[in-house]
Amino acid sequence: IWNLPENVRTRYDLTSLKILWHLAAPCPAWLKEAFIGWLGEDVIWELYGGTEAQGGTVISGAEWMTHRGSVGKPNPECEIIVVSESGERLLANEIGEVFLRPLTGQGTTYRYIGAEPKAIDGGFESIGDMGYFDEDGYLYLADRQTDMILSGGANIYPAEVEAAIDSCPGVRSSAVIGLPHEDLGNYVHAIVDAPDGIKEEDLLAHLADRLVRYKIPRSIEFSSEPMRDDAGKVRRKALRQDRLTSA
Repeated sequence: IWNLPENVRTRYDLTSLKILWHLAAPCPAWLKEAFIGWLGEDVIWELYGGTEAQGGTVISGAEWMTHRGSVGKPNPECEIIVVSESGERLLANEIGEVFLRPLTGQGTTYRYIGAEPKAIDGGFESIGDMGYFDEDGYLYLADRQTDMILSGGANIYPAEVEAAIDSCPGVRSSAVIGLPHEDLGNYVHAIVDAPDGIKEEDLLAHLADRLVRYKIPRSIEFSSEPMRDDAGKVRRKALRQDRLTSA
């Protein structure tokens, strides 16, 4: 969308499109901004929450333009908090694990097969996301806790690196994982789907303008296979396991 010629973007009459919802997987900020520019900020809406229905957020395109990257404020029917590893509630702009609960209490009727939900006192449950609130009470997601890469003592969230990679012309999709490193613990490895080919040096130059140095992948693997499954999700754990097994 972001680089479509004007004649392509105006080929179809979309005036009957009143609302477009997106959810279930992160949408890079540059791509969402392009959609808003194309369809209008009154059309684009985003929803965040879990299938388990502990709670969620909603944000309009207009709100998003003033809180770029946010997934919105908690719905009136729920409460959302951000918690540190030690269980303390964090202040604005501090990244931690996101916990949710309905205002009516835990009240959920689902059950996991072979596992228990991750819960803390008060009926709050986690669906595995990391994030933070800004001073205005808007929630921003960092990434899945299980996908975070700890490299040289720094926390690196793959979704941020993938968004930078995907914004490079010629890239269709990407996945970023951590692979073992003797000194750093893990290093950042990128799997890039670029159907028509792209030079590694051009991609690295593109990333140098968008990421701090320690977040830039130390190794890049080019693939002809899309990185997302039919549900639009990146299965980083499976990709990492495949590479560890074949190493």
